[in-house]
Amino acid sequence: MAEGDAAQLKEEGNRHFQLQDYKAATKSYSQALKLTKDKALLATLYRNRAACGLKTENYVQAASDASRAIDINSSDIKALYRRCQALEHLGKLDQAFKDVQRCATLEPRNQNFQETLRRLNTSIQEKLRVQFSTDSRVQKMFEILLDPNSDADKLEKSANNLIVLGREEAGAEKIFQNNGVALLLQLVDTKKPELMLAAVRTLSGMCSGHRARATAILHAVRIDRICSLMAAENEEMSLAVCNLLQAIIDSLSGEDKQEHRGKEEAVVLDTKKDLKQITSHLLDMLVSKKVSGQGRDQALNLLNKNVPRKDLAIHDNSRTIYVVDNGLRKILKVVGQVPDLPSCLPLTDNTRMLASILINKLYDDLRCDPERDHFRKICEEYITGKFDPQDMDKNVIAIQTVSGILQGPFDLGNQLLGLRGVMEMMVALCGSERETDQLVAVEALIHASTKLSRATFIITNGVSLLKEIYKTTKNEKIKIRTLVGLCKLGSAGGTDYALRQFAEGSTEKLAKQCRKWLCNASIDTRTRRWAVEGLAYLTLDADVKDDFVQDIPALQAMFELAKASTSDKTILYSVATTLVNCTNSYDVKEVIPELVQLAKFSKQHVPEEHPKDKKDFVDMRVKRLLKAGVISVLACMVKADNAILTDQTKELLARVFLALCDNPKDRGTIVAQGGGKALIPLALEGTDVGKVKAAHALAKIAAVSNPDIAFPGERVYEVVRPLVSLLDTQRDGLQNYEALLGLTNLSGRSDKLRQKIFKEKALPDIENYMFENHDQLRQAATECMCNMVVNKEVQERFLADGNDRLKLVVLLCGEDDDKVQNAAAGALAMLTAAHKKLCLKMTQVTTQWLEILQRLCLHDRLSVQHRGLVIAYNLLAADAELAKKLVESELLEILTVVGKQEPDEKKAAVVQTARECLVKCMDYGFIKPVS
Repeated sequence: MAEGDAAQLKEEGNRHFQLQDYKAATKSYSQALKLTKDKALLATLYRNRAACGLKTENYVQAASDASRAIDINSSDIKALYRRCQALEHLGKLDQAFKDVQRCATLEPRNQNFQETLRRLNTSIQEKLRVQFSTDSRVQKMFEILLDPNSDADKLEKSANNLIVLGREEAGAEKIFQNNGVALLLQLVDTKKPELMLAAVRTLSGMCSGHRARATAILHAVRIDRICSLMAAENEEMSLAVCNLLQAIIDSLSGEDKQEHRGKEEAVVLDTKKDLKQITSHLLDMLVSKKVSGQGRDQALNLLNKNVPRKDLAIHDNSRTIYVVDNGLRKILKVVGQVPDLPSCLPLTDNTRMLASILINKLYDDLRCDPERDHFRKICEEYITGKFDPQDMDKNVIAIQTVSGILQGPFDLGNQLLGLRGVMEMMVALCGSERETDQLVAVEALIHASTKLSRATFIITNGVSLLKEIYKTTKNEKIKIRTLVGLCKLGSAGGTDYALRQFAEGSTEKLAKQCRKWLCNASIDTRTRRWAVEGLAYLTLDADVKDDFVQDIPALQAMFELAKASTSDKTILYSVATTLVNCTNSYDVKEVIPELVQLAKFSKQHVPEEHPKDKKDFVDMRVKRLLKAGVISVLACMVKADNAILTDQTKELLARVFLALCDNPKDRGTIVAQGGGKALIPLALEGTDVGKVKAAHALAKIAAVSNPDIAFPGERVYEVVRPLVSLLDTQRDGLQNYEALLGLTNLSGRSDKLRQKIFKEKALPDIENYMFENHDQLRQAATECMCNMVVNKEVQERFLADGNDRLKLVVLLCGEDDDKVQNAAAGALAMLTAAHKKLCLKMTQVTTQWLEILQRLCLHDRLSVQHRGLVIAYNLLAADAELAKKLVESELLEILTVVGKQEPDEKKAAVVQTARECLVKCMDYGFIKPVS
């Protein structure tokens, strides 16, 4: 019985196969295979199922089924040929060749077999040629590179080819298999910089995205050797080795986002030991005198990037705990380095700042109070352990360490300031005769006086000290830092006009001196940086910012410094802060008159606004900044590396952009100088406030500019998401309105942009604003929808049953607001032109549809009237019954009156459309022309 069923299922499968229903055929053959044990029938079923596999491109299944048929009958020529076809598609050319060779032996006269044999032979030869040529190329490259007599051109070419080959999976594997790692190490041993660079960059390529190879290379080269290469003075070499270590870390930790399967996964069991060893060696590099400043910076960069968690939702912070326990003292040693002391390690201008950033990131990565207390105790023990009445150098290092921590986790720094002896030591160092001591103490005072509560303590104790140093010192470096300390204390009252710390005119004098230093190109960049920082505080005073904006040389000097210092985090932050102050783009608390009266009555302090902080003065300052070329500077700053351009700096830049975009007349200048392009990254990355501000500035530009000029090329598609993010009830009305204007402008450009807006799920939000009570919001949303309905997917939403989208558009056509009517009528005209079904649906959504249509056709505004007549024409053309209904209404009389008018230049389109409607009625035979 079962054998009969199997044969029947085989015939059924054959019928399905002839009808090209290969899935059904496979199913029938599979069922038949379960019912029979007859070998001949089994071979046929497997062979037939293999044919289905070839047709459905399931080549693995096809090869497997054909193999089973061949196991039953080794001379099954059909099964052999089908397996040959499957293996060819799977790239197993040598096995496919053997199968077709057997077929040709069994049937020598079969032309098909002979042709396949020739084709596979050619393919195999080509594959072998490429393989051998890659092998020989690798060998040849190493021969040229290791030959001391090779000429320079050949060396350079071979080095570059090797790097390119290392980045390709096949090439990297070939180098690895042909003893390439040992040969690359020989290149490193030559001590020739260009060959060493080529070797390191090739190793980087080989480690990327391959965990097993990265592990093997790490063990072959050894981490201590990698670190010693990174410790070199050569900046290019140090950076290349840093990239190699990053590639190894990414591959070992899975940060490369590669999926490791099969053999690749099985080879490497646990990478934690290797990762810990790398971290340990990087921490040792921080305190080694043999390491160059560049090498120390790269070690700090690697620790910054790889130790703290990327996402705080991840529970495991074991890497941070390990570094705190085994390396925090080493990081504190770097932070506490004083360049003028003989014991100082080799540093760059950025080393101490990078160490402060690392301390900040480690502190933020801690999960609970016990962990933070442990961190604080290590810092306290380190600092108090440095205090020594007999050794002034140790005291200076202790205060320098506190100063560095204050630039990192500020709360922790504040706690350390409260340690017994810290503030006293600062004051003592200020009074020292040694310039190094004064320099460190003044910097520490500057960093300590960031909060008003702390500043009030220093104002009473430290101002006289700072003034004394400022008057007596001859050293420009100390003078400028003392000045910044005074600037910081002078601005402790913020923008409050009544809370001036110093006498009238003192802050202006300080600012004048800062501007003077800023313009002095002979002073080194690090010292001029302090002048910018001083202005960042002083420009909270409206008199100072007004004078500064009028001082064109000082402005230009600050701009040039910002452009030249895109690797200096402090300068970028200080410049951004100064610009925020000059444009008044900081947050201002709303003053409620009743509360002011209450405060005065209870004799509480009431903040006062400076007369020069009023809108007219701010507008004037914005005009001067634009004229001075501020946009090109902002665009340059935005391009800085993410480690340098922090989220806080990005937020400040977004605030400045928004203030500059406020006047529509200025937006053309902003676009011309590249402001549109510069805003996109600010709207996509940074703090939530920063992203909203940047998105709002983008909306202002997108609303009035030609998108092709403002956001050239593919950038325009990146603008959509930030604008859509502003269509949120948490955003204010102005942000909603300008985002809708921007989207309206973009949706009018191309269907690709309309598609992008649709994919960003903006449609429900646009519809929500069409219901708004606010006239301008409703108008902007309707205009945006008018452009969006050209898109097919949007039209499908209107066609779908069970929604009121069409009803809303029809009712908006009956609004009193001309602009809303115009936009809604435009949307309805396009929808009814696109789909006859929508013409019929329009008559069912509301009983007022005919009255609304008649009002549109009689409208005073010609554009609204024209759109109404187009809708009438679409309804007439859609369906004879509907046309008859319209002709029987007053609409025929309206069309006749409009159509009989003499068409002048303005009314031509209106009259022509009315006449087309009447011609359509005549075509149906509902009316006849009067002879």
